[in-house]
Amino acid sequence: MRVLVTRPRPAAERTAPKLEAMGHQAVVLPLMQAHHFVAALRTALDRPHEAIALTSAETVRVLAALGPALGPHVATPLFCVGKATARAAADLGFSDVRIGPGTGERLAETIAALIHPGDSKTLLYLTGSPRSDGLERALRDREIDHITVECYRMMPVTYAPEVLSDLTRSGAFDAVLLYSRETARRLTALLQESSIDPVAFSARYLCLSASVKEVLPGGVAAKIAATPNEESLFDLL
Repeated sequence: MRVLVTRPRPAAERTAPKLEAMGHQAVVLPLMQAHHFVAALRTALDRPHEAIALTSAETVRVLAALGPALGPHVATPLFCVGKATARAAADLGFSDVRIGPGTGERLAETIAALIHPGDSKTLLYLTGSPRSDGLERALRDREIDHITVECYRMMPVTYAPEVLSDLTRSGAFDAVLLYSRETARRLTALLQESSIDPVAFSARYLCLSASVKEVLPGGVAAKIAATPNEESLFDLL
């Protein structure tokens, strides 16, 4: 199958070989790119805190930019939303990594086992923009003291209108992989700007979560991964 990979670089370069090993033809078209705020992250880590929470592997890439300055923090309890983020954090040197079940809301349950309402412990939530408020809302509901720090921002990648048309000269894609709500929103906007029918552009749109599917145009064939990870997304192919 001919599959469009829309996730940002460098993650897209890791996804493409996996698809090709499965016998698919991967076409990489990143629709968003991350702008890192390393100074803001460094300042945040200087604040007193007893634990750190991450809901994306992009945050791990910002942490990596700290270099040796990260050393004093790698023993801090680190809560990760899922296995992919946890693997990336462990590769970076974090030694006390605790893995959540895949969503921000449920990650709060894992955090609540260590930090309780009224504790003097503070959680640093390192995240980006835009984002879902699932973890923050769940932490507030549990009255868990936390500080949210935006250490990157996802920005749209600009393409000329003819780029999408050129990609489909040989026919529609068999599938488009969509990893985030903002990516799906960006693709929808590009299709509209290019006057391309989303149904004609791809036979299927495969979404990491229900929130991703929500912003796709009506009438497209869209499926949601059973769990919010790339392995489940591949299962839909």
